[in-house]
Amino acid sequence: MKRLISHKDHEPTSYTEEEARVNDLRTALGPLTGRALQYATDDCLRRYLRARNWNVKKAEKMLQESLAWRASFKPDEIRWEDVAGETETGKVYRAVCKDKQGHSVLILRPAKQNTTSREGQIKQLVYMMENAILNLPSGQEEMVWLIDFHEWSLSKSIPVKTAQETAKVLQNHYPERLGIAILYNPPHYFEAFWQVRFTSIV
Repeated sequence: MKRLISHKDHEPTSYTEEEARVNDLRTALGPLTGRALQYATDDCLRRYLRARNWNVKKAEKMLQESLAWRASFKPDEIRWEDVAGETETGKVYRAVCKDKQGHSVLILRPAKQNTTSREGQIKQLVYMMENAILNLPSGQEEMVWLIDFHEWSLSKSIPVKTAQETAKVLQNHYPERLGIAILYNPPHYFEAFWQVRFTSIV
């Protein structure tokens, strides 16, 4: 007898139920090959399930969209020389240290913005995200962001469309990757923007 795939929106109450959801999601995805198969590990499937409140149908849609995005954007093929111009001011970089829980730490300094290319800025952020993920210790999935607003002003703001696309990429394709974000000396109005745009990444 074929078991029906659960689409319920609730967290599993046991390890057995959690594993069943993961298996249901893998079945829903169908056969995967190449980099898609490498990306869609059991831990990856759990992140997408958590991001969609363990609803298999919603998680499958989200993950399929991420697989299509990764096949098109090719984040794992971005190299340092591809983003060197974006990084020369140190506006985004991975700290050499980790926090006490072993999280990778990304330092973001908006005042160091040095380009106007939306494509270049998104590519740099994706490169840094992929690099931070690769440097996470075994069993660790989340990272820390430290956003330093020292010397930042409105004249150094990125365009709204770039901010929207940044939020879209992070929310849709890097779910459950942000453990904590620390805003250092932020302008008051930025806090509201953060709550609207970025809370779903956590």
